[in-house]
Amino acid sequence: MYLNTPSRRTIRLTRRGRIALIAGGAVVAGTAVAVPLLSPGKEQPKPTSVVIPEGWRASQVYEAVDKALALPPGSTKKSLEKLDLKLPGDAEGNPEGYLFPATYPLERDGKKATPESLLSAMVDTANKKFNGAPIAAGAQRNAMNVYQAVTIASIVQAEAASSTDMGKVARVVFNRLERGMPLQMDSTINYALGRSTLRTTEADTRIESPYNSYQRMGLPPTPIDNPGEEAMRAAINPSPGDWLYFVTVKPGDTRFTADYAEHERNVTEFNAEQKARAASAKPTK
Repeated sequence: MYLNTPSRRTIRLTRRGRIALIAGGAVVAGTAVAVPLLSPGKEQPKPTSVVIPEGWRASQVYEAVDKALALPPGSTKKSLEKLDLKLPGDAEGNPEGYLFPATYPLERDGKKATPESLLSAMVDTANKKFNGAPIAAGAQRNAMNVYQAVTIASIVQAEAASSTDMGKVARVVFNRLERGMPLQMDSTINYALGRSTLRTTEADTRIESPYNSYQRMGLPPTPIDNPGEEAMRAAINPSPGDWLYFVTVKPGDTRFTADYAEHERNVTEFNAEQKARAASAKPTK
């Protein structure tokens, strides 16, 4: 995508990363029960489970568990210190990518869940999903290990505007890696800065971070979120194509191309679309 500055114009590869955070930065634990509107003073029913959506970062998962278990903020993250999660060696104890998106009960066999039990269940679920066929075999077929496949899947999860785009986004990642090109994914910048936005500045792309895929070659050191099964399938079975660039001009219209000039035109259209939306959103006097 283009970034216009007084000094120069810089091409943007992607659509600047999909919005992945809850509006306003609030993260709320999902529940498996419907919560009816109650009269003032009546106590709301406690949730029976916590729902971890596809694409949530570890930080969001920790906050959701804290809220579901009514614990002080930071409790779940702190519990990692006393946990020995079954993570790949490459993860170096960081569970990002392995907190598998699913619904987890807050009580089982009469025992109430704890941060430790929930995080362990998430990692165990991920290992069951990732270490058997076809994921492990697919990773090997693509000359990578499972952890690398999870890392690619996390980028796919963050960048793809729809499930139908996932295989194409994965192919862009593979094509750029094979050509020795930096990935230039804005979702990795967002991860480094702990945010989610469609507006990435030129200054953002110069930050010092191992997750700065504009400045550093290859994959980021860890996954950037916790991908679901569709993203994992895309990571091991990328769609055939020669694409190197993509941009979501507007919802439902993501354009993939191997031609830089065509991508520039698509980005110009994207910028015009964003400008028009911003103008229409301004309140009238």
